Amino acid sequence: MITLYGFGEAFGLVDASPFVLKVDVYLRMAGLEFERTSTTSNLRTAPKGKLPYIVEEGKTISDSAFILDYLNAKPGVTMSSDLSPEQRAQAYLIAKSLDENFYWCLLYSRWISDQTWPLTKQAFFGSLPFPMNRLVAALVRRNVHSAIFKQGLGRHSEPEIQQIFMYTLDSLSILLGNKTYFINETPSVLDACVFGFLAQFILADVVNDFNAIAKRYENLHGYCRNIHERYYSQS
Repeated sequence: MITLYGFGEAFGLVDASPFVLKVDVYLRMAGLEFERTSTTSNLRTAPKGKLPYIVEEGKTISDSAFILDYLNAKPGVTMSSDLSPEQRAQAYLIAKSLDENFYWCLLYSRWISDQTWPLTKQAFFGSLPFPMNRLVAALVRRNVHSAIFKQGLGRHSEPEIQQIFMYTLDSLSILLGNKTYFINETPSVLDACVFGFLAQFILADVVNDFNAIAKRYENLHGYCRNIHERYYSQS
């Protein structure tokens, strides 16, 4: 049995981390039996200090990219078996674009944008006693702001960040077109990666400008709804 270690439910999603969610949906798409252990305290046991990680028969694999590589290699898993070398290359580059660029837009929208910060603070720190809830929340927000600034995105204004955000959405919308999935008629590892990120904006119970922008893309909105209904309707 595979055990997936994540953060836990938030904003109406199985997990508010795109990295945890893409592993979760991959396991469902591949038809692999698994169980979830969802709590922020999993960070204490995470081998690399971040989530997700999985454990199967005493073997631990950390980082969503390495986890997906491990799952892809399991006997009977066909999520990427029929992809051509060119399609594999395209899938890798698109996934990395989400990991290394789109992710920072998500962080900004939740942790820095004043529209969403009250909701984020309540979701992640609301259970802490006063005054720890305010002190810890302020410390984490300051650390996130520093990380985003050092990465580079945080040096832009919010309208400029939204423009960068839309560049990715425009590209994904063009690549998807009127297809059900990005590459084949059945989901591939790329679909798990894309859904993990898009769901954070399109399906999350969050009202802000970033989520509103994402929901305007009708094909991406339908794409997320289709995957959610197929793999999470019984959750």
